[in-house]
Amino acid sequence: MKKIIIGALAACTLFSCTDEDYAALNVDPKNPTEVPASFLFTNGTKSLFDQLGSTSVNNNIFRLVAQQWTETQYVEETNYDIRNRGIPDAHMTAIYTNVLYDLKKAKESVNSDASLLPGEKANQDAMISVVEVYAWQNLVDLFGNVPYSEALNGVSNPTPKYDDAATIYQDLLSRITAAHAQMDVTSDGFETDFVYQNDISKWKKLAASLRFKLAMRIADANPALSKSHAEAAYAAGLIASNADNFVLNYENNTANANPLYADLVLSGRQDFVPANTFVDYLNALDDPRRTVFFDDNKTPYVGGVYGDFNTYTNYTHIGDVFFNRDLPGDLMDFAEISFLLAEASERGYVVGGTPAQHYTNGITASMQYWGIDPADIATYLARPDVAYATAPGTWRQKIGKQFWIAMYNRGFEAWSAWRKYDAPALNLPVATGNPVPVRFTYPVRETIMNGSNVAQAASAIGGDEQQTKLFWDLF
Repeated sequence: MKKIIIGALAACTLFSCTDEDYAALNVDPKNPTEVPASFLFTNGTKSLFDQLGSTSVNNNIFRLVAQQWTETQYVEETNYDIRNRGIPDAHMTAIYTNVLYDLKKAKESVNSDASLLPGEKANQDAMISVVEVYAWQNLVDLFGNVPYSEALNGVSNPTPKYDDAATIYQDLLSRITAAHAQMDVTSDGFETDFVYQNDISKWKKLAASLRFKLAMRIADANPALSKSHAEAAYAAGLIASNADNFVLNYENNTANANPLYADLVLSGRQDFVPANTFVDYLNALDDPRRTVFFDDNKTPYVGGVYGDFNTYTNYTHIGDVFFNRDLPGDLMDFAEISFLLAEASERGYVVGGTPAQHYTNGITASMQYWGIDPADIATYLARPDVAYATAPGTWRQKIGKQFWIAMYNRGFEAWSAWRKYDAPALNLPVATGNPVPVRFTYPVRETIMNGSNVAQAASAIGGDEQQTKLFWDLF
């Protein structure tokens, strides 16, 4: 029955899933029962990992936009033909329908369940909120203004207004703060928690870290609000090692494999190679992560020309580990938090340590995550072009470059780091010379079905264009 439900949910359109439709999906005529909150939470959370981990050019091109990979035969995506490919439609639908709607129904189920103990109910509600906030931030960071306060109401409001992005951020900060506060480490959460195995102390670290991430994203746009929340989140306790990472351990079977397995192996295609942008930067630094990130079919490593047609056999291939069914999915990690701490320290926030210490922690955490030998890590950190005191550029350029590298295989966050720090310099695609997008345009379906609200949103953000900067992207 679960497979039937998942398939039916995927067929729901962006804002059209109604309570009545959803209820119909939850009925097995031979064994009537409601879908439990635990399943909805699990399905919504896994859908978030799946969507952000995929590399299907129909759904997720963030590795391409971040110039980690480039294409071989088809080059529309690396030349940023995004609107005509329907990619914004696919991503928005996936997040609203497969993630946020499931989480909404899970929260309703939890809050109406009289059998739950108070602490258990509070924890389950808070765990749902954490994943919701993560998904909402993703949508705002992709589009800017999006449906928020009136979203997910089905046919009762099929044309929701688009809320101001900065206002949504403020509400997300409030929601994640409340979620952290209501977690009780002496009580259980969801027994089906496949990320932290019902360890509420780790969910509290994740909540504080997500608050910290939100706060640091708006450091240029709203310094006072950023500082207040960042310092409070730090004091609450952040992700402090790779053991705390927000990671989904996929299984070594086709049914529950990392989505990359379907995209790279089951497809039987050879559509991607590492981009010369990424390969050239790592070659220049003699980065030991190359042995994991890339295959050794070419010596030295040679990246495909970004935005051009690339013959697969002529260039370095993607590393073997990314073809594994059980490659973990990663949505937040110690490396990310460490680089954000380095920035916070540079800005004078009270977060302990120094910029150099946090920067070094970020590089080290990334290398340890990928299994790099300690001696190689030490050699890399000692390089004058890597060490914080001697690496070239401003603090934005130093942090931005290493942050971008550390977010390999997390395309959305690599692209977001580049947008925020404006570093490192990325290439223009050879075929068109189009500039790197700083946002995605609104889905075509929305311009047709919700045109008036889309037009108002486009006007409010300065135009529905790929070069319209988000409110937090000031430089």
